[in-house]
Amino acid sequence: MRGSLNLIVPPKFSSPLISFSPLSHLHFSHSPPSSVKRSTDQFKAASRKLIFATKIQSVSTMATEEENLGNVKRQLAKLFEGSLRAVVPDEQDVEPMIAASTGKFVGDYQCNNAMRIFSKIKGRDPQLRNPASVGQAIVEHLPPSDIIESCSVAGAGFVNVVLSKTWMAKNIQSMLIGGIENWAPQLAIKRAVVDFSSPNIAKEMHVGHLRSTIIGDTLSRMLEFSNVEVLRRNHVGDWGTQFGMLIEFLFENFPNSEDVSETAVGDLQTFYKASKQRFDNDAAFKERAQRAVVLLQASSFLLYVKDAHDNNFSDENGGQPEYRKAWAQICEISRKEFDRVYQRLGVQLEEKGESFYNPYIPAVLKELSDQGLIEESQGARVIFLEGFNIPLIVVKSDGGYNYASTDLAALWYRLNEEKAEWIIYVTDVGQQQHFDMFFKAARRAGWLPADANLYPRVSHVGFGLVLGEDGKRFRTRNTEVVRLVDLLDEAKSRSKAALIERGKAEEWTEEELEKTAEAVGYGAVKYADLKNNRLTNYTFDFDQMLNDKGNTAVYLLYAHARICSIIRKSGKDIVELKKTGVIVLDHAGERDLALHLLQFSEIVEEACTNLLPNVLCEYLYNLSEIFTKKFYSNCQVVGSPEETSRLLLCEATAVVMRKCFHLLGIVPVYKI
Repeated sequence: MRGSLNLIVPPKFSSPLISFSPLSHLHFSHSPPSSVKRSTDQFKAASRKLIFATKIQSVSTMATEEENLGNVKRQLAKLFEGSLRAVVPDEQDVEPMIAASTGKFVGDYQCNNAMRIFSKIKGRDPQLRNPASVGQAIVEHLPPSDIIESCSVAGAGFVNVVLSKTWMAKNIQSMLIGGIENWAPQLAIKRAVVDFSSPNIAKEMHVGHLRSTIIGDTLSRMLEFSNVEVLRRNHVGDWGTQFGMLIEFLFENFPNSEDVSETAVGDLQTFYKASKQRFDNDAAFKERAQRAVVLLQASSFLLYVKDAHDNNFSDENGGQPEYRKAWAQICEISRKEFDRVYQRLGVQLEEKGESFYNPYIPAVLKELSDQGLIEESQGARVIFLEGFNIPLIVVKSDGGYNYASTDLAALWYRLNEEKAEWIIYVTDVGQQQHFDMFFKAARRAGWLPADANLYPRVSHVGFGLVLGEDGKRFRTRNTEVVRLVDLLDEAKSRSKAALIERGKAEEWTEEELEKTAEAVGYGAVKYADLKNNRLTNYTFDFDQMLNDKGNTAVYLLYAHARICSIIRKSGKDIVELKKTGVIVLDHAGERDLALHLLQFSEIVEEACTNLLPNVLCEYLYNLSEIFTKKFYSNCQVVGSPEETSRLLLCEATAVVMRKCFHLLGIVPVYKI
C-alpha cells in the first residue's frame, strides 16, 4: 500500500552517490534527460491529443477505415466529416458530434452539429437561416454509404440516423468470422504504465487492496484489448523504517539465516505485529532497529554502486550484506503470499517496488534543485506549488525520502526509461491531493506538457471505500481489517453451497463444481465492485452480490450459460453456421439486439479512455436484458424458420459477453 517512506540517507554514504549518481550524466532542465535522446522539441512533437470517448468524438484522431471496422460512431463521424466540410468550408474546427440516440429520438445515432454551426455563421449565408436548415444541408451533403438506411432532421437541426439492417447484419457476421478483436478500439497511444494494487511487504493483503487490484486489472485489460502495450506495475511498499524492526526481530528469532523460511516465519501479519510491539515497548530493540535501517540502506546503496561500476566495491564503510539478505528474505515470503492472491484473482503484475526507484532519487532531486524548484522550509526540502496551501515535501527534516520523492523518481523512470505515453495510478480518493501536487511539480519540471490533455499524460484513478452493512469501513467483528484471502474463501464457499442446493453436486464432477464455484464467487466479488462508479463508496454484501437476479455477476454468468445451452440444444454446428449462415434482422427484437452488439467497441473505448469500468458493466447488463426481454422472449430460436440467423445472433451475443467478462477479469461459465 502506498504510504510515507522514511528513508534516512546516512551522511557517510552520501558522497559516493554524489560522485557517482545513477543519473549524474543526465540533464533535464526543462526537458527530459539528454541520455534519453529526446530534446524539448522532440518531446513536444511526440505529444498528441488524447481521445476522450465521451458522447462526442473528435475526428482529429480518427483511426483508419480498417481500424474503424467495429466502431459505428467513428464510421459515421468519418461520413459526416465530409458533409460538414462541404456545408461550412471556411470553418476549420468543426468536428462531427456523433452520439448514440436516446429513447426519445427516432433513429440509432445523431449528428448534433447544426446549432453550434449556426451560432458561428449566423447571418453569413442566407440559405442557412436557422439550425434546422443547417441540419438539412448536412444531410444533403452526406456521401453515399451502405451504413445509413435513412436520415431525418428534427427540432433544432438534429440529424437522426437510421442504420441499414443489411449493413448491421453484415458487420456482425464479419465479427463472427474474423473474431471479436476486429472490434477492438484503436487508441492514439502505444504504451501505458498502470500502477495498481501496491500492498506493503510483511503485511497481508486486505479488503482495502481489493478495489485497486481489480480496477487496475480491468483498466489494463481494456487498454491491452485496445492494442496498447501495458506495463502492469506493482509499486509495493518494500522500503522504509519498518524494515529495521522486522530485520532485527528476524535476527532475534532466527540467528541462523538459513533457518528462515515461509513455514518458519508463519503468519507475516502476526510477525509484523510482534515486531511492532517490541519496537514500541523496548527502547534497546528500537535503537537496534533504527541502526538496522541505516545498515540496510547503506548496503543497498553500495550494491547499486557495485552494479554500476562493477569494480572497487566493498562494504568497508559499514554496509552489511546480511541486512540486505534479511530484507530480501522478508520480501520473498511476502511476495509468495501476494502471488497466491493474484493467482486466485487472475491478476498479473510485475513488481517494481519503492526500493527499485530509490537509487534514482538523489540525482532526480538534484536536477529539480538545479532548476530552482526545490527550496528549504523548516528543515525540509520542498516544492512550492501555486494553488496549494502546503508545499510538496520531497526530503523530510530528518533527511528521509518520502512518498513524493519516490514517485518523482518513478515517474522520471517511466517516462524516460520505459517510454510510457500514459501513466495511470490506481489508489483511493484520499490520495488525490498528493497526485495533484505531484503531477503539477512534474509539469513545472518540464517532464509533462502544461496541457494535461497532451502526451505524455498522467492520470490518478481514485476510488471510494468498501463499507460494511453498518455504513462504516468493512471490518471483522473484532474491528480487524478483512483479509482478502478470507473474503475470497467465503465467496467461493457461498457460491459452492448455492450450486449444491441447485443439485449440481449430483450432475457435475468435483472439479467442475470447484471451478464453477470459483468463477461465480470471485466474479461476483469483482463485478459488485466494478459496476459502481469507482469514485463512490459501496457496501460489501455477499447476499446481494451472489443473488442470481438483478445486476449481478451471477445473473450475467447464468445468462451466458443459458445462451450456450440454446446453441447446444439446437444440435447445429455453430462453427459451420458462421461460415455458411446469413443473419437477417426483420424482427424489432433482432434489430435491437444487433444495434446493441454493434455499440460494443465504442463502449469499451469510452470506458477505457475515461477510466470508468462501470460503463462496460452497464453495457454488459443491458446486453443481457435486451437479449432476454426483447429478443429471446419474442423471437423463437430453435425450430423456427429463422433458426440459423437467430442462432448466429445468440452466438454473437455470447462472444461479446465473453469478451466483456474477460475485460472485467471474470471467468465465464458455459453450463449451469
